Parts: sequence; structure tokens; C-alpha cells
Amino acid sequence: MAAVTPGSAELDALIARIAEGSARREAEATAPFEQIAWIKEARLGAFRLPVAEGGGGAGVRELFDLVIRLAHADSNIGHLLRAHFGTVEDILTWPASPRRERWRARIAAGELFGNGNNELGAKHAGDFSKSTTFTPDGDSYVVNGTKYYSTGTLYADHTFVTGVTPEGLPVQALLTLGTEGITVEDDWDGFGQSLTATGTTRFEGARVPAQEVTLPPADLSSIPRWHLGPFYQHYLNAVVAGNVRSVLDDAVGLISGRKRSFTHGSADLPRHDPVLQEVVGEIAASSSAATAVVLETADVLSRVPHSLNDARTDDAVVHEAALRASQAQVAVHDLGLRAATLLFEVGGASAVKRSANLDRHWRNIRTVVSHNPVRFKNRAIGDLLVNDVTLPDNTYF
Repeated sequence: MAAVTPGSAELDALIARIAEGSARREAEATAPFEQIAWIKEARLGAFRLPVAEGGGGAGVRELFDLVIRLAHADSNIGHLLRAHFGTVEDILTWPASPRRERWRARIAAGELFGNGNNELGAKHAGDFSKSTTFTPDGDSYVVNGTKYYSTGTLYADHTFVTGVTPEGLPVQALLTLGTEGITVEDDWDGFGQSLTATGTTRFEGARVPAQEVTLPPADLSSIPRWHLGPFYQHYLNAVVAGNVRSVLDDAVGLISGRKRSFTHGSADLPRHDPVLQEVVGEIAASSSAATAVVLETADVLSRVPHSLNDARTDDAVVHEAALRASQAQVAVHDLGLRAATLLFEVGGASAVKRSANLDRHWRNIRTVVSHNPVRFKNRAIGDLLVNDVTLPDNTYF
């Protein structure tokens, strides 16, 4: 079976199938293992892989459009695939080697990647110092450490892991889940994105072949700006845009189905009330604007892989992508949270019932935009524009 491609009927059918029952799954805390199995079967994870290699042949803009659609169908699923698509984006930049071909074949087969990067014990969120250790032992490395915020790893086949050697040098590797010594815990307790399995992954004597471990260059100062930073951050903007589409769906459904109005309202039926119509119109505008910002910024991000030269991306292109993704986040943050709040202007008191589950949109958007607070983002953007200070280069910017 070939991977689904952009604009195909198969892709439309898959997304529609995922959307069925998504609100109920979230309300009942039903993890989407079945839906992830459909995604693997459709080889959606190979969306960006070239068609000649068994992939969907999608461009960067088409990928971000897909993320919006997935998050619209199921906010958790749109989000939990972030580490997978980010890892694929990295593999697409690797120079030709047996390792690259091995992992591209696994992507083409529909296998998914998780995330083993973040640690709660780090002094600063986003720094590169890790307590997870990679200790050489014969023809392999032994990995020990604990990761948190392991979004999507519970549903994945492999996971991207960062750490340090005994000498303190930064290293990274792809480890296959199910390997002895790896434990994935579903202990994420956030009030939003509750089914993304953004919890703990433990590595206790887990082995990884030495050829799978990437060591740093001898000259650490030659390491280029991290080309995936803008991608990972903008991915979250796409998740928010998808959520705003869901807010609009529920706003239209809510006002269309309500029978009771207020004695001081402008019409006997809420759907005829111009005040409520105006609220729905504002939510619709926010949804349209969020999508437009995400896709326009995706065009800027698409220049990053095209800047590759001798397996290295252009720092200036990556920096511009970081700026645009950051500005997009500031805009989408406000659009998303305002839209999710306006939903309750349409619904009245009945909209706050737990059984209605309409608060899930605000909770999910608030959780996503909390990854990297916009106050710090705005300050860094202002410092760049006023003082020409380069934007931070870390996993949280």
C-alpha cells in the first residue's frame, strides 16, 4: 500500500474517520490507539517522504495544512505527531548513507517516531545540557536517564533521544521502543491535550548500536543554528489553528441548535439574533486568519531544507524562519484563546456543562501555547528589531 498523498480522497477519508468521536474520546479519556493504527496503515507518517521512496511527496506547506486538518479532527492526534514529523524533517536533510536509507525505509513502512529530549531536572527549559548518559560499551552505547514531555512516544515505534557521553559531549540517537530497558509511562496530567501521552520515558541500561548514535564535530563552535527549531515551534501554531476550526464548528452548531433566547435578546431564536451572529462571524474570521498565518509562515519555513549545502542549512535562512514562526505564534496565540472564550458568548450558561465538553478547546489551546510563553517571545523579537540581537537558538524558541 502506497502512502497517502496531498489532496487525495484517501487522505480526506482518513481525516474524516479520525474526526468521528474525537470529542467523546477526550471526554472519556480513551487513548487513540485505534486511530494511530489507521495512520500507520495509511503510512501518513511518510507524508513528506519523496514519492519515489514510497512517501506522499508533500511539501512543507502541505504538511502544515495536514497538521491543521488533523488537529481540527482530533486535537490530541494533531499534536502527538509533532515529534514524528520533526524527526522526518531532520532525516530528510541527512547525507546519503546506509543509516539514512534504513530509517527512510522505516518511515515509508508507516513507522512513527516519539520524543525523548526534555528533562525536568534541567536548569533551563530548552538548554542542551542533559543528565541522560550514553556510555560506550563494545559495539553499542548504554543509555540511562529519564525524559519528560515525551509527547507521542506511547504511540510510536521509535524515539529520538538526546544525552551526553561520559565526557559531557552532546549526542543523540534513534532508539527502537520495545527495546529492553525502555519504559514509557502514560502519566501526563495536563488539563489539556490529555491524550497526547506527554509523560515520562525511562532509559535504564537500554542499548543502542553505535552506528545509530550521532556524535558532535570536533569543533563545537562549527555547529550550525538548529534547523528544526522553527519547525517544532510552528508545528504548535498549526495545532492551534486546527483547534480554532473546531471552535467555529461548535459555535455554529450551538447557535443553530439553541431554542431558548433571553427576554432582552434581539430575536426569539438565537440563530436569528444579530448579536450572536456577530460572535460567530468573529470566530470565523479568527479561524481564517489563524490558518492564513500558519500557511504563509510555512512557505518561509520551506526555504530551510532548500538552503542545504553539504548537509548544512543556512543559518540566516533558519534565523528568518525562527523570526516568522515566533511572530506567527504571538498572533495565533491571541486568535486561538479569544475564539475559545467567545464560544461561551454564543452558548450562555448551558455551554458550561461538563457534558457539553466545550471547555476542551480553551484547555487544549491554552496547553499548546504554554510551551513557550509569548512574553519571552515578544521580548526577543523586540530585542532583535531594536538592538539587532540574534534570536535564541534552543528547543523552546
